[in-house]
Amino acid sequence: MKAILVREFGGLEVLKLEEIPTPKPAAGQVLVRIRAAGVNPYDTYMRAGTYAVKPLLPYTPGSDGAGVVEAIGDGVKKVKPGDRVYTAKTVTGAYAEYAIALEEQVHFLPDNVSFGQGAGVWVPYGTAYHALHHSAEAHASETVLVHGASGGVGTAAVQMARAMGLTVFGTAGTQKGIDLVKREGAHQVFDHGKTGYQEGILKVTGGRGVDIILEMLANVNLAHDTKLLASRGRVIVIGNRGEVTINARELMGRRASIRAFTLWGITPTEENEIHAGLIAGLENGTLRPVVGKELPLAEAARAHKEILEPGAAGKIVLVP
Repeated sequence: MKAILVREFGGLEVLKLEEIPTPKPAAGQVLVRIRAAGVNPYDTYMRAGTYAVKPLLPYTPGSDGAGVVEAIGDGVKKVKPGDRVYTAKTVTGAYAEYAIALEEQVHFLPDNVSFGQGAGVWVPYGTAYHALHHSAEAHASETVLVHGASGGVGTAAVQMARAMGLTVFGTAGTQKGIDLVKREGAHQVFDHGKTGYQEGILKVTGGRGVDIILEMLANVNLAHDTKLLASRGRVIVIGNRGEVTINARELMGRRASIRAFTLWGITPTEENEIHAGLIAGLENGTLRPVVGKELPLAEAARAHKEILEPGAAGKIVLVP
C-alpha cells in the first residue's frame, strides 16, 4: 500500500510517499481502507518535532480518517467488514491507503456524510464539542465569539453553538471565509484583518461583551480577548503558537477566566459523550463538516503548508 512516511522530524520535505506492506489487524484491532484523511495543524507541529507528543520514527501522520472496514481482529464486536467508519486516532496513521485502529478508535459514519466530511470529524468537531460543552459549559441564550471561524474547528463550533441556542459571532480574514461563516450559521461575522474590528464586536453587544470566546490563535488575540468579555466570561484557548502578555486586571474586574485544553487530555467519559453527540448531530444534519479542499495523498506537503496559511475556508483532506 502507499503511505506517507516521516523518517526524521523536519520541514515539508520529510513527508515522503512510500510503498509499504499493508498491515494486518491483531486482536482488538480494525483495518480500515482509508478513503479520506483529515489534515490538522497539530500534524505539522508533530512532523516538525515541536509538538508535546513525539511519535517513534518512522511514522505515518494522521489521526482523522474515514473509510470502510476491510478486516477485523479477534474479539472485535463493534464493527464488521464493510461498515463505514471515521477514526478518532489510529495505531498506524491515517495518511495511507489502509490504517490500523483500535476497536474503540473507530465510529460509525452515517450514510448521509461523505468520506471527505468524515475525515473532518474527530479533531475539529471533537475539539468544538469539548470546548463548548465541557470547558465553557455553554448554554442557550449566551453569546459566543469564534475566532478563526472559517477553519475546521471554527466551522464546527459555529454549527454547534447555533444549534445549542447561542448567539454566534465569528471572525475570518477573507471574504470567502466571511461568507462561509455566515452560511454555516453565525449571526454576525467580522473581518479580523481590519483594524478596530474588536470595537465592532463590543458595539453589537451593546458594550456588554461576549460570554464565551473560542480562541484559535491565543498568541495573537488573547490580550484583546480579555477586553471583550462580559461579566463572568471565559476564554477557551484551543490554539496557540507562542507567548503572549495579558493584563490580568481585565479578568479580575469581570470575574472572568481563561481556560485551555488539548484534545488528547480528555477523559474516557468525556470522549464517549463527544462521540455520542457528534454522531447524533451528523445523523440529523445539525453538524455538517465543510471540506474546503481535497488533495491527493502525494501532496501531503502542500496540505501541511496550506493549513497554516491565513484565509482558511473549510477542511483540507487527503485522498489516497
